Amino acid sequence: MALPKGVHRVVSRGREYFYWQPGRNTASPGERVKLPSDPQSPEFWAMLAQLQGAPIEPVVVTMGVVFDKYLQWLRTRNDVSGETKRKYERQIDVARRGLGHMRPETVRPSDIRRLLDQFADVPGTGNNLLGTLRALSSWGLERGHFDHSITEAVKPYKSDGGHKPWTTIQCAAAEMLLSGMVRRAYFLARYTGQRGSDVVRLGPHMIDDGGFRIVQQKTQREVWCPIDPELAAEMATWGTELVTGRQKGWNAWHVAGQRYIGPYLHQHWGKVYGRKLLDSQFRQQSQGIPELAGATFHGLRGTRVVELRQRGATTTQIQDQVGMSLPMIERYCRFADKKANGKASVVALRRTVT
Repeated sequence: MALPKGVHRVVSRGREYFYWQPGRNTASPGERVKLPSDPQSPEFWAMLAQLQGAPIEPVVVTMGVVFDKYLQWLRTRNDVSGETKRKYERQIDVARRGLGHMRPETVRPSDIRRLLDQFADVPGTGNNLLGTLRALSSWGLERGHFDHSITEAVKPYKSDGGHKPWTTIQCAAAEMLLSGMVRRAYFLARYTGQRGSDVVRLGPHMIDDGGFRIVQQKTQREVWCPIDPELAAEMATWGTELVTGRQKGWNAWHVAGQRYIGPYLHQHWGKVYGRKLLDSQFRQQSQGIPELAGATFHGLRGTRVVELRQRGATTTQIQDQVGMSLPMIERYCRFADKKANGKASVVALRRTVT
């Protein structure tokens, strides 16, 4: 759509932003003022009219405005990682499609429930959305955008235990049948326990003294993961990639004009291989492998935790390698310890009977 004079559009990281700045690109530009993100909303035109000097009229505030204010506030938070901010933005985009037209004072928990019911077949997605809306509700109550909690008594979907660690059979099937970049991603996640957002960033440039030194994207925590012999053997089959030039945004360079050093996961011609593409390709390949039914890529973090526990690593040692919170490590370790104790009791019983 054509924008009024003095309004300009900026695209950054795939998102649109609109600003009012009369006299832009002239010798004496006016003050730059951010406009609401939707140029088709009444809030956009009301604010623009006010900036243009038109009489101020009552503005009908919608949830879309509240969403915008929340995201603006979130982007100023230095204690929230970039990955978490992007996750919240994705969740808000979903909520905006269902609630953006409503006035904040009319939104009730029943409206949130109806929105969540659309995700009954993907309960994890629904629960993530509910978590975001709960944070929004608390933020809005504190700042006077709501006069009541919009998520009060809204229950999450029942969890079946979350991302379950992979079984030995599942790991064997993956090693036999996964291919291409998905196979690489499996080995990297299986033997480092890192999130998918960090797996896609791993490369030779992160190797330090026989392991990967990683600053995790979500938590900004630095961890060091040893490269196990099994992972080293698989990495040795990947060889080196040849590229024609430096790739923007990559930690990449050339040695003697031949060796490429950068993320192990990439598309043809060195194009960036992101988390979304990994998720998509993993789903495609895993659907053709019966043993992987119900397995999630994130579950490999739990697999690594259980394995380290079985090797005798302490909770603190596991945290240093995997970068997982202590409560989650304890949860996985308790599960592993119960299995180990159960097997030990069976062995002891057989010895007694014999």
